[in-house]
Amino acid sequence: MPEEVGALSKVRIIDLTDERAIYGAKLLADLGADVVRPEPPEGDPLRRRGPFCNDDPDQPSLWHAFFASNRRFISLDLETQTGLDQLTGLIANAEIVLVSEGAFGTSDLDFDVAMRANPALVWVECSSFGSEGPWKDYLAPDLVAGALGGSVSTTGDVDTPPLKAFGDLNFVVSGCYAAIAALSALYHAKETGQGQRVDVPVHQCIASCLEHVFMWYWYSDLLGPARGRALERRGSLHWSNMYVVMQAVGGTIMVTPTPDIDAQLTWLIEADEFEDLFEPEFQDPANQAQFMARLMEVLRTFVGSKDVEALFLEAQSRHAPYGWVLPIEKVGENPQLEARDWWHPYSIGENVVKGPGTPYRFSQTPWQMKPYGETDVDAERVLQDLGWDNDR
Repeated sequence: MPEEVGALSKVRIIDLTDERAIYGAKLLADLGADVVRPEPPEGDPLRRRGPFCNDDPDQPSLWHAFFASNRRFISLDLETQTGLDQLTGLIANAEIVLVSEGAFGTSDLDFDVAMRANPALVWVECSSFGSEGPWKDYLAPDLVAGALGGSVSTTGDVDTPPLKAFGDLNFVVSGCYAAIAALSALYHAKETGQGQRVDVPVHQCIASCLEHVFMWYWYSDLLGPARGRALERRGSLHWSNMYVVMQAVGGTIMVTPTPDIDAQLTWLIEADEFEDLFEPEFQDPANQAQFMARLMEVLRTFVGSKDVEALFLEAQSRHAPYGWVLPIEKVGENPQLEARDWWHPYSIGENVVKGPGTPYRFSQTPWQMKPYGETDVDAERVLQDLGWDNDR
């Protein structure tokens, strides 16, 4: 194994998650934690989730290689007392256990027993709706989680149905919350010696990300643009109407005149495309809302005649925060990511593929990618290699 240099080096974690929290385990593993992911003898079902190398279902899963990065995999037969003892021993010597309700091994665990054996243990449990409430026994795949959490209802245009978010975005959110919860509870445990159980319901994670949506619901009587208790679905349109994805030549671009509206007006003047923005009616402070609405109309015409890449580059040179909306193939070729060596080679079986790196960079504890492999069925040897029987 490579030398442990990550920010969480020597933090021992057991990963018993499914899609709802596996990204949280990845974030902690990529930070250098020593993460062990037990699997049943027949293998982790997430290893069969596509896409696969070379689009061949008989090849390793690219999905699993990414979301289960930097982990050690161990096969445990929990139908046997030996397997149960091995899992119990791992947990007794871990700092953090990440659990998804119903995932492999979770029905064989007893939180109270684990805490008695390891009082400083941090136990993070991610479920669809939490351990209490009328929906506590319900299940929710990513699409259902987004629908019941409210995120799906904000997508799409006013004349279209709601849209599913890209990928497993809702479970990526709950994974982030699980990692944050684990680190917060670990800090408390290091300071006090006291572990705790942390409940991370996907439903609450999604609802907490709706930000201004609830403000419109609760305070629509105080907010002029509101037509009811909630804003209509608005597609790419920000609630303030000041951030709009517009069509340019060759692509789309997110346009906003903020934070320096005077600088945006100067640009329009230089291009002789300011139209009627300086008419007296728009100079009256009482008509500011009408002025801003007209400014966005003028910008739409202005943007529509410009090449999208040239417009983006000029906007950035003027410190105007326009954002070129890049399709996936453009992100894959992005020169900024390339210049920072963000893409990383993943060795997956006999294949080497290019994949995403980490969303951070530490100067003293750099990220590293450990080898990715199959499940090791020699559990006793793995346990000896881990050395987790030693005092922490």
